Formats: sequence, structure tokens, C-alpha cells
Amino acid sequence: MTYEDIVSLLGYAGGHEQVVRITTTSRTEVVGVPVSVDTHITAHEVYLRPADSDDTEIAVSLGAIEAVELI
Repeated sequence: MTYEDIVSLLGYAGGHEQVVRITTTSRTEVVGVPVSVDTHITAHEVYLRPADSDDTEIAVSLGAIEAVELI
């Protein structure tokens, strides 16, 4: 996926509270609802809230994302 496609899909999913599966360049999978997508050069990450936890957020570098899919 292109960087633009990744950011667009994460933004859409976050705006609609939809769960996504992120596959990183190291083949790690992370599942959750995007809470925020920060494309600023100093941050460059997405925060995900796991589906089963309201008080946990996982940060993933946008540069480490290979693919995103809606679940």
C-alpha cells in the first residue's frame, strides 16, 4: 500500500470507529480502532485502541506499516 492509502484508510476507520488490522514491515499484526493519526514529521504515528480495552493505546510508526485492512 502507498503511504497515502495507509493514512487515508486509518483516518476513515478512526472517524467511523472501525477496527483495522495493521501489518508492519516486520510482519507483526496489530488490531484495534485508530484513535489518532499524526502525520507530522516529529510524530509520524498512529495510535490504536485495542478492541477489548478502553484504557490502552498502542502507537505504531506510520513508516513501519506495510498494509492496513478493515475488519
